[in-house]
Amino acid sequence: MRKIRKGDEIIVIAGKDKGKIAQVSAVVAEGQKVVVDGVNVVKKHVRPNPMKNVQGGIESITKPIDVSNVAIYNTETKKADRIGFKVENGEKVRFFKSTGKLVG
Repeated sequence: MRKIRKGDEIIVIAGKDKGKIAQVSAVVAEGQKVVVDGVNVVKKHVRPNPMKNVQGGIESITKPIDVSNVAIYNTETKKADRIGFKVENGEKVRFFKSTGKLVG
């Protein structure tokens, strides 16, 4: 079970987008990287290719960011928080370490 999953609200704690709060749109590279909406957006030059119907030019694409540079955002405390795991009713669940409340 991963600490950060698709759909979680996170805060960026390192890098050029430090302090941004956004949603995780995908988890890639076996849980080591996450794609976050509006974070780590880069410009890519694309060559035109008429065979594939690609016009070409400069595109903005979202690249994955390492999971160590993000932390889950606790809306109750308005801060980054750590995640713990515990078993409730025979099911493994995630909880915030600072408040003890369940994530999600």
